[in-house]
Amino acid sequence: MNLKRMLAITLLGAAFAAASVPAHADSDDVHFFDDIRIDANAPAHDAVCFFCSVDAEGEVNGDIVVFFGDVHIAGHANHDVVNFFGEVTADDNAQIGNDLVSFFGIVNLKKNVVVGRDMVSMLGAVDSDSSVSFGHDHVEFPFWNALFPFVIIFGIVALIVRQVRESRWRRYMMQYPPPPFPPYPPTQ
Repeated sequence: MNLKRMLAITLLGAAFAAASVPAHADSDDVHFFDDIRIDANAPAHDAVCFFCSVDAEGEVNGDIVVFFGDVHIAGHANHDVVNFFGEVTADDNAQIGNDLVSFFGIVNLKKNVVVGRDMVSMLGAVDSDSSVSFGHDHVEFPFWNALFPFVIIFGIVALIVRQVRESRWRRYMMQYPPPPFPPYPPTQ
């Protein structure tokens, strides 16, 4: 009885999987382990990359999202650029239409780069030229800021443990004093 029920559920799941309609987008690029290159004369809509990099020499009309890879923008990214665990590099005169977000990565913005709205770098590093312009907020939260409270807490805990151990050693030594020194031999 239990085996028949399992078989029925499996067949029903297979039927639903076979009947599902696959997603389709004409100019979106979604890749796994394979780099995406957008040429100057062939614009793309969205570029999503897992464990690979995006090299946008031309125009990207949608979003660029990269997990565990790098983003290179030489042209225009008209919407958001989001990167997790990688580097974002924008060449001279590159434009990002909306937001630039980087988690655990490096952001390198060269001369005259325009970020239309916000730039957020969480637990990473930012190297930007003074000519870079941001439409709204520019937020950097480096890795060291997140690490600093843990270093302080670790130092306090280490100090407490040291003091407790030293106190216990003193109490132990007071219970068992060392034997007295033997008398000196007489001198002749």
